[in-house]
Amino acid sequence: MTVTPTPIEGLLILEPRVFHDDRGYFFESFNERTFREETGHTLPFIQDNQARSTRHVLRGLHFQKDPYAQTKLLRVLEGAIWDVAVDLRKDSQTYGRWFGVELSAENKLQLLVPRGFAHGYSVLSETAEVLYKCDNAYHKMSEGGVRFDDPELNIDWKIDLRDAIVSDKDLVQPLLRENPILL
Repeated sequence: MTVTPTPIEGLLILEPRVFHDDRGYFFESFNERTFREETGHTLPFIQDNQARSTRHVLRGLHFQKDPYAQTKLLRVLEGAIWDVAVDLRKDSQTYGRWFGVELSAENKLQLLVPRGFAHGYSVLSETAEVLYKCDNAYHKMSEGGVRFDDPELNIDWKIDLRDAIVSDKDLVQPLLRENPILL
């Protein structure tokens, strides 16, 4: 596995070793020992989530507050997404900065999004199936969000936002600077 740091500390891109032959390919999508050795993280992933969406669906930006915050390890099983994480760690030098990367079934990249980040993605292909591991269970009373089109964040979602398909819940999320959960 190749681990590539991003400009935001703790946010990592993981690229598995893929073995191709005339039958197709094989790779380990997750191996706890390799993950620990390559990233330095020991995480008890306890929940897997899977979502299927169509082109222009935009999900996010979501987070869970402590003590139910989650680290997520995301990958795409089908199609392609533009995956975005926003640093919400108040003591971080990159607070309020975002990073995006294309994750696809073809490139097999994974994104490790630590606790303290808001996360979302837009669907670039006709459909996309996303699988992600979490190190903490979902807790409804601890969920929060940041407005996907917050002008201060100025996230490039790689889709025309006029075409975006966004849930009612995500349409009413507060801006980062006005977020009552983060103040």
